[in-house]
Amino acid sequence: MKAVHFGAGNIGRGFIGLLLSQAGYEVCFVDVNEELVSELKARGEYPVTLASEGQETTVVKGITALNSASEPEAAARAVAEADLVTTAVGVNILKFIAGTIAEGLKLRLQGESAPLHIIACENAIGGSTQLKEHVYGKLDDETKQKADQRVAFPDAAVDRIVPLQQHEDRLKVVVEPFYEWAVDRSQMFEGYTPVEGIHYVDRLEPYIERKLFTVNTGHCSAAYVGFLKGYETIQDAMKDDEVAAHVRAVLEETGAALVHKHGFNSAEHGAYIDTILERFRNPALTDEVSRVGRSPIRKLSPGDRLVSPAMLAFESGLPYKSLAKSMAAALLFDVPEDPESVELQASVRDIGVSDTASQYTGMAGEHPIMGELMEQYEALKAETEAGRS
Repeated sequence: MKAVHFGAGNIGRGFIGLLLSQAGYEVCFVDVNEELVSELKARGEYPVTLASEGQETTVVKGITALNSASEPEAAARAVAEADLVTTAVGVNILKFIAGTIAEGLKLRLQGESAPLHIIACENAIGGSTQLKEHVYGKLDDETKQKADQRVAFPDAAVDRIVPLQQHEDRLKVVVEPFYEWAVDRSQMFEGYTPVEGIHYVDRLEPYIERKLFTVNTGHCSAAYVGFLKGYETIQDAMKDDEVAAHVRAVLEETGAALVHKHGFNSAEHGAYIDTILERFRNPALTDEVSRVGRSPIRKLSPGDRLVSPAMLAFESGLPYKSLAKSMAAALLFDVPEDPESVELQASVRDIGVSDTASQYTGMAGEHPIMGELMEQYEALKAETEAGRS
């Protein structure tokens, strides 16, 4: 079986590519980084090490790679011949790979072909659905009709912490032992071949929101509050009792909202929160605050990990104070190397923090969450300035 995976970065190699290889697929990575593609082609394998006490290492073999920029026809042909297509490129990059996938589908659908599943493994709600829209925007009506019959884009929820890292072997990846990959089987063709390691579910939304509002919300909360306290890594930030207490408070708020909406068992979800907090503390990982907190504008957007659970909590009559504090901390995330951070800070200077918060969160200035956010912002700003004096 052949799988084509877009994105040969750490997540692509250390999570999706690893699992697909272990499930028996020959994996072809598609990327635009020529140096990375060339090395994958030359070696045909790479090591993945678990961030655990035993530091177990698996060598992923039988892989190849293509550069979609310099080898567009070969990349399209690989899609046309694939048994499975996956992505891990970042939701904002999906539109840039859609053309290659569309060209592959045009080739594939010229004749008889087996059904194809295309799964976007991104930190986003409805990632595959978004990818489908981008791909269909590049197809004519006849090809779309054929694709409707033979190509499916099941949404997925993925979870594995893969920090930024540098090794002497540039193909080596270190990943945490924990992972979860859930796929919506209601969006798949009957008789699909299950992939070992994927959890197939009938309703994906609860899994996506549980992950997004626990792992991602908690992770960025640790990053933003940890940044204000001067920590460079999530692991160091989580050693601080105040940071750890804040992150737990945030996850108790999102947990109450999730239990209310999806009917999760409270005790089981509490145990899930405990697991997530321990993952953040994993001493074998070094996850930089600047990486986890990057792109604060996206993370403050209406449908993302901070505003969305806060709105859910508000609408459910539940607390959201700690979530508002995380939003306030995000507005104080000042990292010159991060373009979104630069834009955010420029907006605060130009139009003020209240209008900036409203602009990026989509919440009206008079909304109760905004009132709490502004109160928390002023308190955090004062604490930060006092700490610097």
